[in-house]
Amino acid sequence: MSLVTVTDLCLAFPGKDLFNNIGFQVEPGDRVGLVGLNGSGKTSLLRLLAGEIRPDRGKVGIKSGCRAGYLPQDMEERLSGPLLQSVIDSIPGRVHIREEIENIKQALKEDRRQCELETFAAGLAEAHQEMLNLDMRFPSHKAEKILEGLGFRSSDFNMPVSSLSGGWKMRASLASLLFQDPDLLLLDEPTNYLDIPSVRWLEHFLGYFKGAIILVCHDRIFLNRHIQRVISLEPEGMKTYKGNYEQYLNAREEEMRSLEAMAKNQEQKVKEAKRFIERFRAKATKARQAQSKIKLLKKMQTIKSHQKVKSIGFSFPMVPQSGRVVVNIKGLSKSFDGNVLFNDIDLAILRRERIALIGANGLGKTTMLRMIAGEIKPDDGSISPGHNVNMSYYAQHHSEMLDPEKSVMDEVYQVVPDESVSFVRNTCGSFLFSGEDVDKPIKVLSGGEKARVSLAKILVKPGNLLVMDEPTNHLDLISSEILIEALARFNGSLLFVSHNQSFINRLATKIWDIREARIIEYPGSLYEYYDHLERLDDDSLGLDPKKAAEEEKEETKISDKTKDSKKLLRKIKADQRNVISNALKPVLDRLSGLENRIADMEKREKEISGLLADPDLFKDKDRTLPLLNEYDRIRKALEESMLEWEESQVRLKEMKQRLGAPDQS
Repeated sequence: MSLVTVTDLCLAFPGKDLFNNIGFQVEPGDRVGLVGLNGSGKTSLLRLLAGEIRPDRGKVGIKSGCRAGYLPQDMEERLSGPLLQSVIDSIPGRVHIREEIENIKQALKEDRRQCELETFAAGLAEAHQEMLNLDMRFPSHKAEKILEGLGFRSSDFNMPVSSLSGGWKMRASLASLLFQDPDLLLLDEPTNYLDIPSVRWLEHFLGYFKGAIILVCHDRIFLNRHIQRVISLEPEGMKTYKGNYEQYLNAREEEMRSLEAMAKNQEQKVKEAKRFIERFRAKATKARQAQSKIKLLKKMQTIKSHQKVKSIGFSFPMVPQSGRVVVNIKGLSKSFDGNVLFNDIDLAILRRERIALIGANGLGKTTMLRMIAGEIKPDDGSISPGHNVNMSYYAQHHSEMLDPEKSVMDEVYQVVPDESVSFVRNTCGSFLFSGEDVDKPIKVLSGGEKARVSLAKILVKPGNLLVMDEPTNHLDLISSEILIEALARFNGSLLFVSHNQSFINRLATKIWDIREARIIEYPGSLYEYYDHLERLDDDSLGLDPKKAAEEEKEETKISDKTKDSKKLLRKIKADQRNVISNALKPVLDRLSGLENRIADMEKREKEISGLLADPDLFKDKDRTLPLLNEYDRIRKALEESMLEWEESQVRLKEMKQRLGAPDQS
């Protein structure tokens, strides 16, 4: 049975019809990409599915018992209390059960009649069993792993959620959503506010997620990896396509060519029919045929090709050439509140380089851009622009610095007061501000529209060094792709920060990776850099794949020569097995000890559960309270041991893979 069934759905806002009798189904395990321009209704459709808004007509049917989790782009604060506990308590019913247990424990300490004690005892046993079931299904160590994967440190776990910044609150909300393991994930731009390491972790998590996903994302690579079907909100209405985003684009292009060919064929037939009618209408011998063709023309439905969608369309003008060294960084150090971000950094940006600055949030990516742009100063060292360098800086906070009272036209025009009005209007038009839109005051614009105004201010007068902080935020997928293509043709230098893997991988010619107050420089794309890091990890363990393959070929040659060589090979392999066995033994011994300890604790836990299920036990408080305390201690110790056992299993599997040992688990 389908998880979601949408039938004859209609939704309209003042001045705009979003959906008109659309319908589709979502099956268990489906991976659906929701695509369309900004304003086409992607977020509204997700909100309809999540039950946050109601349709004007039609129905959204959710399968009984289906648990849906929705991550909006802008979320109200829903978590409270310490970070880790708030994520754990996001499981429906958990807080209620814990409060019920505490209330019953308090009641048992009071003098009551025997029948009341028996009722409370039965309720306590039942509540403990419910909590045990929840803890087994949603263990706290899983919440810890999710938080760490999304960039939180263990030292953050007791931090109040209310003290987090907006971006980190979004991460906490995403963590709680993933921890709940819903049957259906509704994700609206989940990579917003994430850094590249967290995006990679989320990709890995979603790869193993067994539920259904409906995903909105402006990162082409991320979208391609996680969808198998596309729901496209086109100007002509909603359409569905099999495959990922690339296959959708190919199908859409093929569909357009086919429609254009059919439209041309129909147009030719109409012209021929009209010529026949004009020529033979007055002739008695052909009058009947002429009338027949007239009727045919009236019945004929015009074949329409796809409507052209409005999207930003621009290219950067040629900029004057700078000197070979665009920016020279010498001995740079910077700290905030005792936290060292950079220590004695020496780097340079060279002409025509496109550098992506990556690293976890909080390590100083935006700070580095602001220092290069001159907004803040380093504590030590220097940042020197090269010969004939003119810089343009695009930052997320620049959208907030636009004058709310000025119009779009005036805000862009002030950058180039000597240019003609038509030039500025054309530039605004490239960013979808045409006609009366250019006279709109900034204060009425959406976040995406303000971002487009900031981009337009750069385009009208770009420097030969562009410094950009998350330029694809608030842009839809098509606009992001157009910006990538424009920057790829830009003849100046580029330094940028982005969480968009597609953006980085298609533009970067060099990577600056911030790690432990240093910057590691790598000449190449993002994926080439990650591949380089993985090879370094292999080399550090003596596991170079090429070297291993060469050694294997040598062993094969030796084995073909003589029986003595075969004996030697058997001895070498035996020695290798001994080495592997000795390397794995400590981990195997640890696992064995943990399994014995877990078995003992589970046995004792079962014994206590049996005792607590007996109402007569609660007549003797001297026996009851120690047993309850012991039960709580065992549950906590059991959870810690299970976490240790899982980590040891992961470690064992990794060691087996690296040592080439067979995995028999």
